[in-house]
Amino acid sequence: SSFRVAAVGQSHVREAVTTTSSLSSYGMVNAALGQPVTRTPVWLFRQAGRHLPEYMQYKKDSGKNFLQLLDDPKDVAEMTMQPLRRYDIDAAILFSDILVIAQAMGIDVTMPGGVGIQVPNPLSAPEDVLAMEKRGALKPDVSGRLSHVIESVGLIKQTIADENRGVPLIGFSAAPYTLLFYMVGGSSKKNTENGVRWLTEHPTESRVLLAALTDWVVEYCIAQIDAGADMVQVFEAMGEHITPELLEAFAMPCCREIAERIRAARPGVPLLCFARDATYANVALQQAGYDVVTLDCASERRGTREALAADAASRGVEPCSVQGNFDPRLLHRDDVGDGAASLEEIDEAVRQMLEDLGPERLIANLGAGLGGKEDTAKVKQFVDSVHKHSADMIAAK
Repeated sequence: SSFRVAAVGQSHVREAVTTTSSLSSYGMVNAALGQPVTRTPVWLFRQAGRHLPEYMQYKKDSGKNFLQLLDDPKDVAEMTMQPLRRYDIDAAILFSDILVIAQAMGIDVTMPGGVGIQVPNPLSAPEDVLAMEKRGALKPDVSGRLSHVIESVGLIKQTIADENRGVPLIGFSAAPYTLLFYMVGGSSKKNTENGVRWLTEHPTESRVLLAALTDWVVEYCIAQIDAGADMVQVFEAMGEHITPELLEAFAMPCCREIAERIRAARPGVPLLCFARDATYANVALQQAGYDVVTLDCASERRGTREALAADAASRGVEPCSVQGNFDPRLLHRDDVGDGAASLEEIDEAVRQMLEDLGPERLIANLGAGLGGKEDTAKVKQFVDSVHKHSADMIAAK
């Protein structure tokens, strides 16, 4: 059976639906929907990008920085495909950035180098939101402002087919609070209190902005699905910089609405969510109708599964699938240190992760993104170990 979510008033019920349709040809989609798999599928946060020598070479040869690469669908497709050519991963993920919606709304985004992405002129007062409203920036215009991304999705799907890769494409977007956080703070490194300050000092304008961002995210994700994305990942990346109370009051209503609206518009497309540093929200995200919730490196593996199972049982439904949560530090190059493990230790840590989480209703991934200090041989070991151990475990059942 596959699962759908029925909206009953404001509550969402995950219910088994008996289908005559066969399983998806994609193991990743089956795992997301709680369907049988022969091995645990795996992909990696930031699997494309700076840990790959071929990415660094491409950037050098093209003379483009990260943000410039995102403007050309040919570059985006090439970057998306690079990790698929190197590793036996089970999905491609759109090579993009969490701030493209902010850019589409007219917010300046820069990449000065070495300090991550910056918003040099963040919103500084509630009037700035009204000014955005006046110039029409709060009304989504995905086909106008993000057409290059949607074109990239189509090109990636075509390239996956041309290269006979046989994997699904994951589309993605930042969640509304993550976008607001950057739009009012400018950076993930400094002024990190600005997000919370806006929610508490300017709640009305914050809600106006979050409502508009929710509209943008929904339309953006639906456009990616219509261009060929097989699944959609929502990143609430700034959980560290919000309190549980404010998350529930401001961020969660947006995440609920996103799941509800995408499901209503495009039923059957798996929805994944990652509330990084706020995985205490995973039960609420399961209730909201996400098919997959994500564990970060700090998450309790067995405890998470138990909490999700208890919540689902209390509502008479099936629990959602989970994603995560291998520690990327184990994949560091030996010269980097900081947790770097041997290939044998990585293999054993993968076995332990699968033991803790169980190999089914699982998408194996990292608990945080690849940062550029990883050894590609170790990343390959991680991917291959997931496949080998999970296939053995599932066969033994």
